[in-house]
Amino acid sequence: MSAEPNRLSRLQPYLDRPEPAPTLLKMLVGVQLAGLREDAGYSQEQAARELGFSPAKLSRIESGKGRRPPAEKDVRALLELYGTKEYEASVLLQLLQRAGEPGWWQRYDKRLMPEWFERLVGLQEAAATIRTFEIQYVPGLLQTPEYTRAVVERGLPTATANEVRRRVELRTRRAQLLLRPDAPQLWAVIDESVLLRVLGSRAVMREQLAHLIDMARRPNVTVQIVPLDVTNASAPAISITYLRFGGLDLPDVVYLEHIRSANFLEDRDETEEYRITLDRLADEALTPSQSLELLRTTMEERYPAP
Repeated sequence: MSAEPNRLSRLQPYLDRPEPAPTLLKMLVGVQLAGLREDAGYSQEQAARELGFSPAKLSRIESGKGRRPPAEKDVRALLELYGTKEYEASVLLQLLQRAGEPGWWQRYDKRLMPEWFERLVGLQEAAATIRTFEIQYVPGLLQTPEYTRAVVERGLPTATANEVRRRVELRTRRAQLLLRPDAPQLWAVIDESVLLRVLGSRAVMREQLAHLIDMARRPNVTVQIVPLDVTNASAPAISITYLRFGGLDLPDVVYLEHIRSANFLEDRDETEEYRITLDRLADEALTPSQSLELLRTTMEERYPAP
């Protein structure tokens, strides 16, 4: 992996972004450092030993998974060890500096944003493509505030009114991602049962389906429905979120959420299995135009206007 100037120059847009992208920048710093290490002929163990780092510390720096970016002195030490050219070092140190700027989501209470969820939001903010399969709820990025309120109240029946309000606010803020000029492509495959499960009220559901229809018309959003009469659908029993970052040497990431934790998969063999699963689901689902028609029919027949 070569960190040549023309390659590093492709990172310039990430330095110029108006909104910080700390999760992405930590990953980019790590990937570039790993490439420089390989170019310099060091194994991870050798480089760690030369600088008195533990192998775990260097692994954490190169993976970009720490809650905070690596210390500047550690990055400078690595750059010096690898004999990095001044231009390359300058770009990476600028990336590192911006990686320390908090994203909007990091201003929320840690109870609302545990570390695993903070990482998901940061990855979504940075992704070029987001693919998702949902079997129980409308995907979070496509929810209306009132639908989100119903989801929160159902999942957290003892939550205070203020906590519910803050969680709705957080999800509504996340959904603005799809309206940005540089919005990612969202490809959502949804089980038809999600459309039939009444959350909040029928009026809430009508508003939610109308919003899905509006969003599905956007050029960066694709919605497909897996109908109930597809008896051999290869649908898994859990939701899947698949993130791709687009030409930056970053691995694809699969996010699998549990009740109070989540798994992030980055191994290529594992993520490829989930990509194939999502491809199969898309093949078994209605086409986007057929899905739009089902959304309209369901909205009018099951949730008619008063």
